[in-house]
Amino acid sequence: MNALELLTTRRSTKTLGLPVPDELQLHTILQAASQVPDHGRLTPWRFVVIQSEAGMSRFRQILLDTVTELNMGDEARAKAEKVGKMAPMVLAVIASPKTGKPEWEQHLSAGCAAYAAQLAANAQGFDNVWLSGLWVNSPLLKAAFDCNEKEKIIALIMLGTATRSPAEPKNTDVQAFTQFW
Repeated sequence: MNALELLTTRRSTKTLGLPVPDELQLHTILQAASQVPDHGRLTPWRFVVIQSEAGMSRFRQILLDTVTELNMGDEARAKAEKVGKMAPMVLAVIASPKTGKPEWEQHLSAGCAAYAAQLAANAQGFDNVWLSGLWVNSPLLKAAFDCNEKEKIIALIMLGTATRSPAEPKNTDVQAFTQFW
């Protein structure tokens, strides 16, 4: 698959199973993520890879404990259970801004790193979905990932192999949101 095809056909997939990237493929994903613009080589992001059975079990429990601690209710508990079983591997992308430079630019760089990781996974034949929502604000997950006060979890990229066919590519009419001068 060439770069333009990858960029114009990438889709999120929420039904993920084995296999997951092996050590070399994961290294390639992280290498691609590290090549994004980062405002003066600040590396304003870091990654946490959850891949072992023990790690995935701990991740699932943290999601459930988040629901309990924040008194989120039964609907959120069901969602936590679904998210915890969505994929056999998780790549957490954490914005880790450095002092002295605009944080918003560093957060954008972290977002680029997350997207580059997704594309690198797709390019190697793996599927994924970027999750955020209430989970990235979980104080328990932030603590488990050793986040400091300035750090923010911006993506939980669920990785694996699609167990169902991904959604069809969008037929996007760029005219609807593009202005030409």
